[in-house]
This record gives sequence, structure tokens and C-alpha cells, in this order.
Amino acid sequence: MTIRPIAVVGPTATGKSDLALDLAERLDGEIVNIDAMQLYRGMDVGTAKLPRAQRRGIPHHLLDVLDVTETATVAAYQSAARTVVEDIMARGRTPVVVGGSMMYVQALLDRWDFPATDPDVRARWEAVLADGGVAAVHAALRAADPVAADTILPTDGRRMVRALEVVELTGKPFAASAPTIGAPHWDTVIVGVDRETAALDARIEARTAHMFDAGLVDEVRALLDAGLREGQTARRAIGYAQVLAALDGEYDLAHARERTLIGTRRYVRRQRSWFRRDPRVTWVDGADPDLTATTLTRLDEQTGRTAQ
Repeated sequence: MTIRPIAVVGPTATGKSDLALDLAERLDGEIVNIDAMQLYRGMDVGTAKLPRAQRRGIPHHLLDVLDVTETATVAAYQSAARTVVEDIMARGRTPVVVGGSMMYVQALLDRWDFPATDPDVRARWEAVLADGGVAAVHAALRAADPVAADTILPTDGRRMVRALEVVELTGKPFAASAPTIGAPHWDTVIVGVDRETAALDARIEARTAHMFDAGLVDEVRALLDAGLREGQTARRAIGYAQVLAALDGEYDLAHARERTLIGTRRYVRRQRSWFRRDPRVTWVDGADPDLTATTLTRLDEQTGRTAQ
């Protein structure tokens, strides 16, 4: 039987990890992480990274592969993850890809050839971001590529810098480098997990409280010794950025918790909007008491495989 990978995607806190573990157990699978922040060593509490003892002995790939001083990039992830997925398939096992990092999912499953990068051009635009903030790079992007300025969040300085770099290097609009969406790579089956909004909001609130109670502040303090401030990606993660600001005296920890909750809710709305636009996703309800059985039935309908 031809092996088809399974991607379990969707908003934060919907229950993707538990479902992915169940599927991996039933389908002789291995887990492939597709959460950008779980790539980082030491970022455990704030990313809800599943502890090793709770992984049921199932191999997990692409966790803890970067130091917090390193920059996570979609292009690097694409290369590494495709190698991992193909290795798992070559060994006759089922890759179960799980996470909610939207662009990483697209990079893995769709045809997306990334434009070259130029350190000097990138550094120049990063200096604009550092000196003038997101407003400065947003203004520059609006002048260079109005469509990109309208589609990239005006708070996403790093992505605006990348857009400016691509426009300068290619002489084409940033959208020209967008992925080609069609049949997913390896004919992957994409399962989306979601929940009713009020219930999901309650889970996000409980999850945020647990992270702070479970030692997120101490985790951030430890990561400062590992170079968190020097990192371009890790220090901007939701929760970490807010705690770092509190430790710097911008506000107190209670306010950091509230800002983390608000930031997570906003991110969840973006995830839901992004994944809901993809007609290839088969949606399941994370609150379904028979979620694994329901999902396996849906997979059988799509793949012709027999649930083990």
C-alpha cells in the first residue's frame, strides 16, 4: 500500500498533538513537528512542547534543533522537513506532521521555490527596522510593493523586511514568489482540528495560565543566559516577548500574562482564517469524544487504508 503522510494542522490549543499521537500509534507513524517555535532548544513551557515522557515512545522529529540565537527560516525548515518525511516513508512508516505554523505548512506541502537572499540587502532593511520600527519598513514596502504592504500584517517587521529584500533582488512584486497550491506534496492528507470559539478561548486562557504557573518566567530567565536577546526569531515568540518586556521593566508580570493571552487569541484567529481558506483540509472537531475514531474513518474514506 502506498504511504500517504498525514498533516494535522489548525489553530493553537485545539488538541492537535494528542490526535497526532493517536494517529501515529494506530498507523505505525512517526511525528514530524511543524511548529516554528518548537524548533528551539529550551523553549518548552511557552510552546507547550510535549515532554519526552509523554511521547508514548513514538519518534519525534524536528524538535530542539536550533539554539535561540539562530534564526528559524521557512526555507531551511522546508529542506530539513522534506528530508525527514521522505526518510520516514522510505522505512515504511507513516509521517504524521503536526503543528500550526502556517507558512511552514505551506512550504512543506506546496510547491514553493524561495528567492535567493543577500546578507547585505537584508542587513540594510533590518537596520531600517531597528532604527525606525515597523512603521518605517511598512512605509518603504508600501512605496515598493503596495499589494504586499496590504497583505502583510503591519506588525510583522521580519516578513516586511523579507518582502523588501525579495522585491529589491528580483525586481518583481513579493507575490511573484508565492507558493503554487495544488495537490499537496506526497499526496498528503490534511486534517484540520478546530473547536467552537468560546470553548477554544477558554482553553487558551487555561493554557496561558498554566504556562505562567509552570515556570515560563524562569524559562525566559534561563534562555537569556543562552542568548535569547540576540535571537531574531525566538525572542519574538508569543509569551517570550511579553515576559522579556516585563523583565525589562516595561510592565509587570500580570500584564505580561494578559498580553500573552491577547496575543495568542489574535494568532488563533489568523490561523483559523488561513487554514479555513484551504479547500484540501478535512475538518474535525477537537471536542469530539471519539475524535480519533472519527478521524480514522475520514482518512479511510480518502485513502482507502484500513484503520489498524
